[in-house]
Amino acid sequence: MYAVIKAGGKQYKVQEGDIIRVEKLDAEEGSTVQFNEVLALSNDNGLKVGTPLVEGAAVEASVMGHGKGKKIIVFKYKPKKNYRKKQGHRQPYTQVQITKING
Repeated sequence: MYAVIKAGGKQYKVQEGDIIRVEKLDAEEGSTVQFNEVLALSNDNGLKVGTPLVEGAAVEASVMGHGKGKKIIVFKYKPKKNYRKKQGHRQPYTQVQITKING
């Protein structure tokens, strides 16, 4: 059994017990979150594909923690013009474990 969910503008294929990193959520560590935007759901009955969402389907997950990803370097330059600009940032994320797929 698996589901395709949408979280933070990205799509993830998840199963029960999976640990994924999603864009930072406003949730306490140890709490549960629910993803209601389920795009596809596969179980014993077959595959259900939503138009665009599967009605009545939800995925529950528990928040394991928050953190920052690896540093991303953004370097812009224009040749022969002595223009160089270097920026960088570390994208915040929330690590969640999928506990239950309802549908």
